[in-house]
Amino acid sequence: MFLTRLLRHTTLDENIIIAFDNLRANKLRSGLTMLGVVIGVATVMTMASIVRGVREQILNTLEVAGPSTFYVMKVFSQQPLNPEALPKWVRIRPDLAEAEATAIDRLPEVQYGAIWNQIMGRMDYQGTRTQPTTVYGADAGFTTIMGGELSAGRWFTPAEERAGAPVAVILDSHARRLFGKLDPLGKSMLIGGKPVQVIGLYEPPANIFTPPGAETGAVVPYRFSDHAYYIDKTNMLFIAVKPRDGVPVATAQEAVTVQLREMRKLRPGDGNTFDLITQDQILDIFNSITGVFFFVMIVLASVALMVGGIGVMAIMMVSVTDRTREIGLRKALGATRRDILQQFLVEAATLTGMGGTIGIVVGLLTGTVATRLLNIQASPPWGLTLIAVAVSVAIGLVFGVLPARRASRLDPIEALRYE
Repeated sequence: MFLTRLLRHTTLDENIIIAFDNLRANKLRSGLTMLGVVIGVATVMTMASIVRGVREQILNTLEVAGPSTFYVMKVFSQQPLNPEALPKWVRIRPDLAEAEATAIDRLPEVQYGAIWNQIMGRMDYQGTRTQPTTVYGADAGFTTIMGGELSAGRWFTPAEERAGAPVAVILDSHARRLFGKLDPLGKSMLIGGKPVQVIGLYEPPANIFTPPGAETGAVVPYRFSDHAYYIDKTNMLFIAVKPRDGVPVATAQEAVTVQLREMRKLRPGDGNTFDLITQDQILDIFNSITGVFFFVMIVLASVALMVGGIGVMAIMMVSVTDRTREIGLRKALGATRRDILQQFLVEAATLTGMGGTIGIVVGLLTGTVATRLLNIQASPPWGLTLIAVAVSVAIGLVFGVLPARRASRLDPIEALRYE
């Protein structure tokens, strides 16, 4: 049957069957040829799954805080500034003050305004320690911005906030890891090397972006963190602001700007000595970071696909040489140059198409494993699968042209004489 197909004009579907017959006849060679395509496509699919998952989690986290929430910082920079070597224009800006947050909170346009800070620190209970995790210095309104709820215990009292009491609300999962079956409430532990008493357990919202190390490990009163830890007041000190329902973000931002300019005695011609950051700006920063990351992965994947394409071309050239008599016989029996060209192009496209399909499966599986290890909820990038298959088939067509043209131009008499 295989010979019968070769001895007459073949259609596209018959050429695909012939291509699979030849692939089965040379399994090892075909497998090694497809390897570069598999690696390239799998890399793209894996990174697409991770980036898409992280993006979905970031968007969900922003929804928890609300699209209108914004932040006041000493300076807004997409890259963290070195607090030991700040530019002069940053040094002359005053640090944010608790009194400024209090004044913002009293504005009629604002529902919530409070000064927060942030450090990275280990949590320790009788020798059992966590990895460095995020510790917030905030107040009892923490969930107004971050969402979530208490699973046990309580938040800080106003007296504890004013006194900067050494108390803490810790992440529920960290409590289980540190205390095991013991009840953590009322017990003393170390956070960032400082002794605190656990008064509550915090359960974050299920959709918050929490890869390992980035979750909220603990929340302590702002005044306690301010005097107990070193705070980078350029990068890790900010005022969280949530406008009242029905108040546009722009209106709330204008009210905050006016309030801060008055408190800092800035003249009409002076520029602001603070920056406002919206949720959109946070998302833009994330997109710029992941965009560069994804671009690098695309470049690396393109190199792998290029290597795979060159491998396809080399193998197809070998295949043309090995099947010279077959080509001569087909031409002698009436096969046209177009028939021969189509046969080898289809074979090259089938080879890379199979490699792309395998790469998609491997990439989706790897991406699923990676997102689960990173504690990210992600849906597979199905839209990219069609693009990946199309690209892999196109590689076969592009790199298969030269061998196919060589095969179609063989002289049938010389081909039949070939040994």
